[in-house]
Amino acid sequence: MAVAQSNEYNDRLKKLSDLRDDGKNPYVGKYERTHMSQDALALAEKDGTRDVEEILEKPSEKLIKLCGRLMTFREHGKLAFANLQDFSGKIQICFMQNLIGERYSFLKKLDIADFVGVEGELFKTKHGETTLLVHDFVLLSKALRPLPEKWHGLQDQEQKYRQRYLDTVMDRTVLDRFVFRSGLIKALREFYWEKGFTEIETPILENISSGASARPFVTHHNALDIDVYLRIAAGELWQKMAIVGGFEKTFEVARCFRNEGMDPSHLQEFTMVEHYAAYWNFEDNMAFTEKMFEYLLQKSLGTLKVNVKDRDGQDVEVDFKGPWPRRKFTEMIEQDSGIDVLNYVDDAKGLLKAIKAKKIVLEKAETLGYGNLVDALYKKVSRPKLVQPTFVTHHPLLTKPLARKNDENPTICDTFQLLVNGWEVVNAYSELVDPIDQRARFEAQSKAKAGGDEEAMMMNEEYLTAMEHGMPCMSGWGMGIDRLVTLLTGQENLKDSVLFPLMRPSNE
Repeated sequence: MAVAQSNEYNDRLKKLSDLRDDGKNPYVGKYERTHMSQDALALAEKDGTRDVEEILEKPSEKLIKLCGRLMTFREHGKLAFANLQDFSGKIQICFMQNLIGERYSFLKKLDIADFVGVEGELFKTKHGETTLLVHDFVLLSKALRPLPEKWHGLQDQEQKYRQRYLDTVMDRTVLDRFVFRSGLIKALREFYWEKGFTEIETPILENISSGASARPFVTHHNALDIDVYLRIAAGELWQKMAIVGGFEKTFEVARCFRNEGMDPSHLQEFTMVEHYAAYWNFEDNMAFTEKMFEYLLQKSLGTLKVNVKDRDGQDVEVDFKGPWPRRKFTEMIEQDSGIDVLNYVDDAKGLLKAIKAKKIVLEKAETLGYGNLVDALYKKVSRPKLVQPTFVTHHPLLTKPLARKNDENPTICDTFQLLVNGWEVVNAYSELVDPIDQRARFEAQSKAKAGGDEEAMMMNEEYLTAMEHGMPCMSGWGMGIDRLVTLLTGQENLKDSVLFPLMRPSNE
């Protein structure tokens, strides 16, 4: 991003040049610290500190070394105070001309945002603030641009997304949000390992886009001279083929891509986790989900109650203590719209007419096949009302091309979604393992795609061949990591939980 050069930029550039002219390296290769800032503060509380006069009279031989970014700097004659920030937090440091002598004049070469290494002894100011009295210091990296002076007052959310590195430097709560995300994914993996799952990796580039109803990104593979697709799911068909090959419990944390619209609850590049367990059904997976969330929330938050932002931006308490209520998908839609979607199976035009008769407006409804039309209706009339954790079960057969038919009612599938605050967090079902039925479903999807439904699935002969070699009964499950982090940290937009979200080039 092009940024106009200010007088301050030129002043810093001049300091950089002067340092090099003096034979000093403004970008050193390494610095060995002994403590992080918060470790140093804890050390002072544990062991106590000496008075400044005592330190000046007899400096300690056991000095500690800190390093980080200068966040503030204020000089008072022969005394200067600064705040040094590292990954763990901040600590105040103090430069005294009486202690560092001629090196005190070098402070004129320092600016806020520079990285420095400091060595010294801890003391407490007359205000009781633990501070490092600097005995020696070194400039580690010269910053040519200043930090924002009033970052907390900025209303330009786009700038925060574009320059996230400034957002995390200036606002500790933002940095902590991404530390939380990292810890949550770690806890997720630990839970899987404890339950006997094996983490595997599946392709990002695919010959056939599969595993979900979504519009894929297309790119060209030059070496093979073929078009390929970026995956839209975390290896659903691949994981099921791995189970054909002898695995029984698999999972993958994966980056996925969908070339669709952007809104606060959808991104084109996102992170999912999917798992598959042989010999389970969707009921087993619901019980597993409740246990997983209890583990994740207790591990990462220490509570099962979380404040989230509702559709109006208001705080709402969500209680994840199970068991969660279960509501049937078709019954909920009929209650909220007056339309029984099962009366229109294989009749997308009839369903569309009924939707219009109810004066319900759906975007691009005329281009959707039956399955995606039902899904769009649900998202319009029912999903926004689900705030507390709720299992939505038994979706229509044609909305789930990879799910197992219900034994008692073949027009629906053994499926569930976990809804929280109007967002779909988990999508899962008993897997279809009948290759004859699966072929018929793929053919129906191909017909819908030929009719203009860009999100319909493609025929996948390789997957069908694997199924024909024998696939055990199983249940599969997928969850959006970005959505979960956004919910648990009280954000309203998925971009607030993605460290570097994709943005349109700023020159456009």
